[in-house]
Amino acid sequence: MSTEKSGYHHGNLRETLVRTALTLLEESGVEALSLRAAARGAGVSAMAPYRHFADKAALLAAVADQGYADLRDRLAQADTQADPRQALVEQGVAYVRFACERPALFRLMLGAPVADLAPNSKKGGGGYDILSTRVAGLVAEDRRDTAIIAAWSLVHGLACLAVDGRLHGAHGGPQGEAAAPDALARQVTSLFVAGLPA
Repeated sequence: MSTEKSGYHHGNLRETLVRTALTLLEESGVEALSLRAAARGAGVSAMAPYRHFADKAALLAAVADQGYADLRDRLAQADTQADPRQALVEQGVAYVRFACERPALFRLMLGAPVADLAPNSKKGGGGYDILSTRVAGLVAEDRRDTAIIAAWSLVHGLACLAVDGRLHGAHGGPQGEAAAPDALARQVTSLFVAGLPA
């Protein structure tokens, strides 16, 4: 008799395991994440995950892929602003907010070798295409590549600083109070956008 819970259909166990692994990652960190723990959390046998994942690295790559998809969705939503410059600012805010709200996932997405194993870690998967298209529409062709790298570096660097707790010296609030990361992201990206040629 199978030890798996009834109700799982062929095709959705993989998604269930990824969702369970995401929860474990965000609640307990990457150290707590294993195929066995994901199986236990999903209520299936310890061997069931091996139908979909060869090992822990494959599961982590799938979790990272989901993170890239979620980040891309956020950037796409931010990019719906009518004003193209404001859309770029909102993308920056969305990127930093995602990193701050889901730091364990954000770190996993950046980690090697997981990032190399995750298909969506390539430029388009994390929303790079959304940002680059927006920047490309704002600057002259001879400056596009530089402007795209500058915009990506700005928001990614700010997100990393925020997640690592290194923005304690950054001020932007009233009377020199420390600015919240998303508020700081809005200020910094607005300054960047203001510097782009009209």
